[in-house]
Amino acid sequence: MAIEFTLPDAALAPIALSGVAVVALVVCDYRGFRPGRYLCKPLAALAFLWLALVMGATGSSYGTWILAGLVCCLAGDLLLMADNERCFLAGLVAFLCGHLCYCMAFLGLGDSLTGFAVNTLPALLLLVFSLRWLMPHVGSEMKVPVIAYTVVITLMLLCAGLTFGQPVAMLTICGAWCFAISDLAVARRQFVNPSPSNGLWGTPLYFGAQMLLAASVGFIH
Repeated sequence: MAIEFTLPDAALAPIALSGVAVVALVVCDYRGFRPGRYLCKPLAALAFLWLALVMGATGSSYGTWILAGLVCCLAGDLLLMADNERCFLAGLVAFLCGHLCYCMAFLGLGDSLTGFAVNTLPALLLLVFSLRWLMPHVGSEMKVPVIAYTVVITLMLLCAGLTFGQPVAMLTICGAWCFAISDLAVARRQFVNPSPSNGLWGTPLYFGAQMLLAASVGFIH
């Protein structure tokens, strides 16, 4: 079933805000300008929340779960700005809750075993790659949270596959995968290499993922 993805005029404002805030955030992070980070990151996060509300997130069960996930991710974004291990762990929990909310949204939207099967191999490969790559760099106190988080990301990807065949599958599956891959940039910055280059690709990918999921709520009837 084909669907025409036509956005209402009211969606243009949050999309514009997201574009400007994300570009500014990438520049500020790359240059190490922390005041700009503290301004632009909340604005970029508020933009995806705004888009979901404009698109009618409260009008369906799917939209409500996506909105809840976006709120959790906004909380995670704010917590990660502090750049210390305690806040990182709290942010990890917030994002984990966001992934679980997305799982609930996807489970209520579709039951495509074909999509689930197609998603299984790449999702498991990402799981294995992530753990083999990260574990040597993760301290003992963070190993369990990181493993739990990685497993939940994999679960979200599998649940997104269940939406295959639904009108919004392109948005849900692309959004879920972009979110999961963007987490590699966060993990690399936190545990492997804190280079500002991580944000050059991770930040746009993350906020783009959230905007795709936020927009998807407007095409559920």
